Amino acid sequence: MQAIADRAGMPKANIHYHFKSKQGLYLAVLDQIIDTWNQPFEWVSADDDPAEALDNFIRNKVQQSYNDPAASRLFASEIIQGAPHLQEYLRHRMRPWVKARVAVIENWIKAGKMRETDPYQLIFMIWASTQHYADFQAQVLAILNKAEFDSDLLQETASFISGMILRGCGLSVKDNKP
Repeated sequence: MQAIADRAGMPKANIHYHFKSKQGLYLAVLDQIIDTWNQPFEWVSADDDPAEALDNFIRNKVQQSYNDPAASRLFASEIIQGAPHLQEYLRHRMRPWVKARVAVIENWIKAGKMRETDPYQLIFMIWASTQHYADFQAQVLAILNKAEFDSDLLQETASFISGMILRGCGLSVKDNKP
């Protein structure tokens, strides 16, 4: 906790006041990671265009993986260990969040805005494909013979993932995204 306080330029007492323990701080970090990831898909509604909403979600998740790969790796490590610190969060916050997004996707399907698909599996696919580039960054860069992700590679990656997923959902892809 002292090292964290030193790095934040705060007294250790301030860190303890807000987080009480290392576990409290760890849970706050995980909560912030998940909230940041979910934000681009937080307010979608049945009235939204599914192609635009899903494309925005995918592109934001790719950007977040690029901006903060350590966040994705921390979350992945927690999940791989059986989510010992996130069970309550997964049951009481994440499950309702996903169910609400599933309901929106089901409405899009019922309205004929997109091809029938399993909304849960669609969300899982988006999470997996976008976080792959953070969790397996060393592998991806080595295979592509790159030292690091640059804006062109980031754009190509986002366009590829979005295009594959949107076409699989029977949606039109707009290739002119910056």
